[in-house]
Amino acid sequence: MHTEPVGLVSLNHDRLHAGIVDPEMDSMRILSETAMKFPEALSFSSGAPHDGNHDLSKLSYYIDRYIKHLEDQGVPQQRITRLMFQYGPVNGFIQDEVVRMLKHDEGIDVSPEAVMITHGFQEATLVALRGLFTSPDDVLLAVSPAYVGIRGAARMLDIPVRPVPEGPDGLDPEDVAAAARAVRAAGRRPVAVYLVPDFSNPSGTVVPLESRRRLLEVAAEEDLIILEDNPYGLFAPDGEKMPTLKSLDEQRRVVYLGSFAKSAFPGARLGYLIADQEIEGAEGAQGAEGTEGTKRTLAQELSKAKAMFTVGSSSLSQAVIGGMLVDHDYDLTTPTRELAAVYLERLDATLQALAEHFPPERYAEHGVRFNTPHGGFFVVVEVDFDADLTAMERSARDYGVSWAPMSMFHLDGGGRRAIRLGVSNLEPQAIRTGIARLARFVADTPRTGV
Repeated sequence: MHTEPVGLVSLNHDRLHAGIVDPEMDSMRILSETAMKFPEALSFSSGAPHDGNHDLSKLSYYIDRYIKHLEDQGVPQQRITRLMFQYGPVNGFIQDEVVRMLKHDEGIDVSPEAVMITHGFQEATLVALRGLFTSPDDVLLAVSPAYVGIRGAARMLDIPVRPVPEGPDGLDPEDVAAAARAVRAAGRRPVAVYLVPDFSNPSGTVVPLESRRRLLEVAAEEDLIILEDNPYGLFAPDGEKMPTLKSLDEQRRVVYLGSFAKSAFPGARLGYLIADQEIEGAEGAQGAEGTEGTKRTLAQELSKAKAMFTVGSSSLSQAVIGGMLVDHDYDLTTPTRELAAVYLERLDATLQALAEHFPPERYAEHGVRFNTPHGGFFVVVEVDFDADLTAMERSARDYGVSWAPMSMFHLDGGGRRAIRLGVSNLEPQAIRTGIARLARFVADTPRTGV
């Protein structure tokens, strides 16, 4: 006879951490699972990379390539075997290869000691925030709208966020200065500012060169660290690539957050944190992450946080990425030009289809506006009704097209009547079909005015 266990514990929802119970923290899961929930719908919901350039045979090839690279450097077989099969150094073991790639692709010149290999951007962000924010009065400034991962990371660590509204040219340095002073006037300490300078997620904006230089000046004036997130910079049109903030950084104000998910191998879930700031008072540290008598970098100090979060990054993922970098002579710019062309073609198809169905000169008739990014994965479409999750589900279920509500990305309650289209993982014909479906959904949805 089956009997129910006695004394089962039931936890009240309110006893869980605020980052867990907050419904806004469910946005990343919702975006990733929309395609599974509505398999027949064409999905503009996520910013997943292009699927068509993956070759299964390359997995073993790149691992073998990296192992040969280590052998050519004279690394003993026992050491190589341990690297591949055992727990590795907390901060990773492909720092040398990443340093050479950064020098070639971005003009960023740092030592291997300034590099931490992470489980993607998200862990890099958690580690950086955990190390930099030390008091409940420390405040993170962040561009708004922003990638949902930064808000989620700050929420999980109980770090307050002050939104800095984005303009058509991205984050305005003077707005950052004003926000920092307002935080300080309220008795709190602005510590860092987060942004995606190149083809930002979700809005596709690009911060101009002069604004980048001014932002570095503002960071020095206001004593801020800049958290630069750059997953899309390699995909700029030919001749339009901008220098990263980190490459312009002469005072070590920038902590650079990179990822191989878009440029190389999404499934590896590998990223990196570049933190070359010297830590005063950390001299004399010994062990795998430091050398006696030398100053330690912020990346080395942050290894204590990474060790508690994940112990270390996957050895096989590092070997694959390391093999790619070696095989391409530490140059990801050249092999990604073909991929960049794919994304630019898809962006162009999206903008053409939107212009066909929502001609700007007939705005009064349809009530739809859209921006025109020059690159990246995303387009923002403003509509004349509440574009919330309920509307998105109706669009996916009844019209066969899904998208992301822009309200998910706003840190200040904005974006209620706008949607984000992720165009990176749909073929041009599917994009045209999807925009036609979106146009029918918009036409059938009652306009509610201001």
